Amino acid sequence: MTDLQAAARDNLWMHFTRHSTYENGGEVPVIVRGDGAYIYDDKGKQYLDGLAGLFVVQAGHGRQELAEAAAKQAAELAFFPLWSYAHPKSIELAERLANEAPGDINRVFFTTGGGEAVESAWKLAKQYFKLVGKPTKHKVIGRQVAYHGTPHGALSITGIPAFKAPYEPLVPSTFRVPNTNFYRAEYHADDEYAFGQWAANRIEEAIIFEGPDTVAAIFLEPVQNAGGCFPPPPGYFQRVREICDKYDVLMVSDEVICAYGRLGTMFGGQKFDYVPDIITSAKGLTSGYSPLGAMLVHDRLFEPFKHGDTMFAHGYTFGGHPVSAAVALANLDLFDREDLLGHVRRNEGAFRSTLEKLLDLPIVGDVRGDGFFYGIELVKDKVTKETFNDDESERLLRGFLSKALFEAGLYCRADDRGDPVVQLSPPLIADQAIFDEIEQKLRGVLSEAWTKI
Repeated sequence: MTDLQAAARDNLWMHFTRHSTYENGGEVPVIVRGDGAYIYDDKGKQYLDGLAGLFVVQAGHGRQELAEAAAKQAAELAFFPLWSYAHPKSIELAERLANEAPGDINRVFFTTGGGEAVESAWKLAKQYFKLVGKPTKHKVIGRQVAYHGTPHGALSITGIPAFKAPYEPLVPSTFRVPNTNFYRAEYHADDEYAFGQWAANRIEEAIIFEGPDTVAAIFLEPVQNAGGCFPPPPGYFQRVREICDKYDVLMVSDEVICAYGRLGTMFGGQKFDYVPDIITSAKGLTSGYSPLGAMLVHDRLFEPFKHGDTMFAHGYTFGGHPVSAAVALANLDLFDREDLLGHVRRNEGAFRSTLEKLLDLPIVGDVRGDGFFYGIELVKDKVTKETFNDDESERLLRGFLSKALFEAGLYCRADDRGDPVVQLSPPLIADQAIFDEIEQKLRGVLSEAWTKI
């Protein structure tokens, strides 16, 4: 029988992992089973999955109907590519997503994950403008601290210099604008609407500076993940939409996390009442039971590809995989049957208010987010909002919090891609009992953390 620990240390290359942690016999956590909002390791210990895997397991773990949908499709047609051919599940899923999407977003291009969906959107934007006689429009704008994926194009749009440095030079012609972190707003810090207008107007400023005839698209998450869940101020996305329309810039809503119920709506833009030109998505589409991503596109962007010998010379072997598409359809059926979107909307206030109880701790500066997607920012001083320096953050997050939270039976994310935060994103089936358990486990660990700093 395989020694899992030895094999994990000797052969497995884990993602975003400091392997030095395991060099001298450190034990690799091995998760073997999931049930509802809980996961279990190889020793039988239970953990509350406070991150839905990685913002993914919307319907919860152990859903037999999703496993059965995969097995049934695999027995019928395990694989066929979407290269000039189609299969029934890809067609059915494309139609269903088009019907759910806002406005005239009716064309669906399948990928296997979120980074690929972002990559696809940038390539589409560049080719589209060439086809409509605007070949100089190729630049893209992203937001500071925003994360959009690991492929070279998606990483180029990302606004986290430390993540990009090892792989430079990256794809040129990307530019950054301010995000919507109202907690640390330097302008209009007492007026959320005015701050949102200020942040949106920086987009117009960047377009004008670069030249409107050179800017193709802007990539924005409905709630920005990296940095700790920055929701948009009121009116922000409406102003961004105006700017994009004025300068003929494509508005790409990167909803790899925010689509498929995370905010209580099928698509994140619906929560904040805006219609983008492109939606990039993945993660919750199958609740993680099989890999799948999707780029959803407005009809006008597909128009140039309908004629003559024009094609989008882009694709993925496993994009729209029959098994993944079947699982996605079963997942969306489950959403409807159990009204998961309604469940999130009915309970999001309770989730927020439960997490806000932690504001009585001296280490908790801010609680922010939307739906079932929240960040808790950690500070040295609540009054001045003083944050931790790099060494302190390293000791706090990696030296203590990550391990302590896991040992306390809570799987979540301690992150410092911006200021130090703890991120929470439970399965969409979570209820008040789950919220209370999250709060209690966080309270104990964060209280101990304060004593150590």
